[in-house]
Amino acid sequence: MPEAPPVAERAESDGRFDALLPPAMAKRAEEIGAAKATLDAPRLFVLAVLAGAFIGLGAVVSTVASAGTSASVPFGLTRLIAGVAFSLGLILVVVGGAELFTGNNLIVMAWASGRVRGKALLRNWLIVYVGNFVGAAATAGLVFASGQYAFGGGAVGATALSIASAKTSLGFGQAFALGILCNALVCLAVWLCFSARSTTDKILAIVPPIAAFVAAGFEHSIANMYFIPIGLFIKSWAPGSFWSSVGKGPTDFPTLTWERFVVGNLVPVTLGNVVGGTLLVGAVYWFVYLRRRAD
Repeated sequence: MPEAPPVAERAESDGRFDALLPPAMAKRAEEIGAAKATLDAPRLFVLAVLAGAFIGLGAVVSTVASAGTSASVPFGLTRLIAGVAFSLGLILVVVGGAELFTGNNLIVMAWASGRVRGKALLRNWLIVYVGNFVGAAATAGLVFASGQYAFGGGAVGATALSIASAKTSLGFGQAFALGILCNALVCLAVWLCFSARSTTDKILAIVPPIAAFVAAGFEHSIANMYFIPIGLFIKSWAPGSFWSSVGKGPTDFPTLTWERFVVGNLVPVTLGNVVGGTLLVGAVYWFVYLRRRAD
């Protein structure tokens, strides 16, 4: 009598709407990673620009959600609300279909299985990273041009400045460690989506890990491509009426510079994101569920 297929294989093939189990999730991650690595450069870049813009939109909503909070509101609650709001960004990426550098760190699973060459992996990461930057920074520019930072009597802009200044004040090692922790959670959110059978499944899988990383204060390189430029735009070009409304001036944010953005934040956070996504999530799940198939 032939042996029955594993539960995970049956759940993947019998047409039911049960969530996929981890072995089948790993197979899906490998297949999706292999497909991503073969996308032509123009489509890959456009989808990456979209992802950067989507993450930027999540950052816009997160900034508004935490703007103007009073001292009576607990810090943790404010951060949690901001995190739930920010999860909009990854929901748009995953459900809408876009290419996000941090999530694409999981392509390492297909690479480890021999389905993707190292050159193709690095090509994907480079194109997507540049596209994400274009999308996120352009969103920051558009939001600044809209004058949205002046909403709430300047509270939105003041919050944006505070967020950007805090990020550019981090030390290299701290930013690196916060980047590792962040992308472990982001890639876990993407990993959980591999179990999904519906859009609702994906949304419910995304919100908790993303809300957690924002609430905890971890660092996401692509989100910072919005958060820090919008702060820099406000610091450089906001009119005097804005500064009067918030009771501060550009000199109150000495660490908020383009150099600190790139060297002090973007570089260590990106490196940390790669470590967190590839080693703490991708490599672990490959080792557990795909290693024998690759041997």
